[in-house]
Amino acid sequence: MFLRNVAKQSVRTMSKLTPVATKLSPPAAASYSQAMKVNNLIFVSGQIPYTAENKPVEGSIGDKAEQVIQNVSNILKEANSSLNKVVKVNVFLADIKDFAEFNVVYAKHFNEHKPARSCVAVASLPLDVDLEMEVIAVEQD
Repeated sequence: MFLRNVAKQSVRTMSKLTPVATKLSPPAAASYSQAMKVNNLIFVSGQIPYTAENKPVEGSIGDKAEQVIQNVSNILKEANSSLNKVVKVNVFLADIKDFAEFNVVYAKHFNEHKPARSCVAVASLPLDVDLEMEVIAVEQD
């Protein structure tokens, strides 16, 4: 009985969920966290081209991609991680014609370290933005 209780407590401890939030990225727009951390994994919610002041970024898809990647980077930093610890990236584009321009910016940030990635075109995105990116990363050693 004692060992069973210790095992149950260990499983609960190993699976501790911690919300991650930073004022350096836009606040969550609904009932979700900017990111959730479980053990050494960080799951960053989809980030859109909005500033920390919650204002939309105008300009090219490249300008918007820079903001989105900066938002992700800020959240990862708050979670004791960084872009070079990203394992998986999911990118959503409202127009697949923006892929090449987006990819130029993406490649600046993920050049030596190349996480697994999916990129899909979608019919629309929240707040009528044309780009959203979510990542899974590991904590710094």
